[in-house]
Amino acid sequence: MSDLAVLFDELPTRDGGRIGVATLNAPKSLNALSLEMIRQLEAKLDAWAVDRSVVAVWLEGSGDKAFCAGGDVVALYRSLTEEGENRGAGRDGLFAETYFTAEYRLDHRIHTYPKPLMVWGDGIVMGGGLGLMAGGFQRLVTETTRIAMPEITIGLYPDIGASWFLGRMPPGVGAYLGLTGAQLNARDALDLGMADRFIPRERRESLLGALQEADYGDRAPRALRAGVQSVLDDHEDRGAAPPAQVWPHLDHLQSLVGRVDAACAVKRILRDTTEDAWLAANRARLEAGCPVSAQLVWRMLERHAHTGLADAFREELSLSVQCCREGDFVEGVRALLIDKDKAPRWSHATVAEVPEADIQSLMSTRWSAESHPLRDLGHPIDSGHRVG
Repeated sequence: MSDLAVLFDELPTRDGGRIGVATLNAPKSLNALSLEMIRQLEAKLDAWAVDRSVVAVWLEGSGDKAFCAGGDVVALYRSLTEEGENRGAGRDGLFAETYFTAEYRLDHRIHTYPKPLMVWGDGIVMGGGLGLMAGGFQRLVTETTRIAMPEITIGLYPDIGASWFLGRMPPGVGAYLGLTGAQLNARDALDLGMADRFIPRERRESLLGALQEADYGDRAPRALRAGVQSVLDDHEDRGAAPPAQVWPHLDHLQSLVGRVDAACAVKRILRDTTEDAWLAANRARLEAGCPVSAQLVWRMLERHAHTGLADAFREELSLSVQCCREGDFVEGVRALLIDKDKAPRWSHATVAEVPEADIQSLMSTRWSAESHPLRDLGHPIDSGHRVG
């Protein structure tokens, strides 16, 4: 196994083109998204975008457990704790700013990519992994797919554009998923618009072979998309997806979070006595989760219900850095991934006790419009790609 952060390959097509293949290469960490990975991916995607011989791109993870289990939060934790120890003035979040800026820029690049980019969402797809997958032209899921935004367990909130795309789901569903970190299977992802095709894992090799044999026409964007779509049409098997978990409970979930504030929604979810293993696991995750995160989930979905994705990324960047500098993120990562005692000492005991001043401090803008690191991002809604 190579020690490169991302493996790149180019598969020849029958008509003289090439399919770019990018493989996240950190299986021991479930392909946690490092800054090195992000930079390598962006550079290669930029090169493939202007290479006329490249007709499509395939993005996957190495190993059989995960596409990508999320951002490299351990590296973030270490940078923040080292900043506090070495400088004696608390965490300044310099690495966090660099990391999140690069991550969100890459995610936005995928949303607006000019060529058909397929994401093989096999196995675990969480947090930063979902950020990579969400913008793909074709998001492919399998019988092993497990999707979640579990940031409430580490004192963060659903970022990577989720402030925007969770709000494009049926009313209340995005808020419920963000509050509980609920795990979704392939059927749920299809139902909620988070995936486009169900393709059994065993068909991966035959699918790649068929993509190499496809007709990509005159290389115009429409011809490239049509070539990919025709192959995927022949390989998908939506009927084989596992039973839905969200859809059978849709009305109930909406009744828990509808027409209330964050504190009331959390109270309703925790008091719910419905006997169902999936709902019970979600309740337990919320009960142990960070109260400040719950407030941030709610606030960000409200703020970006009618904005563009680029605007969401810009505000997420400021908020994510603030969560690292001032919030519960360091404590959450310590408890879950460093000491692994699973006993975080959150700054507040309940959602209702979180002062508005704390939320306002975290959500305060770090940059002016002219100086924002993501000021050049456009509006991918106008590109014709849809999420959710």
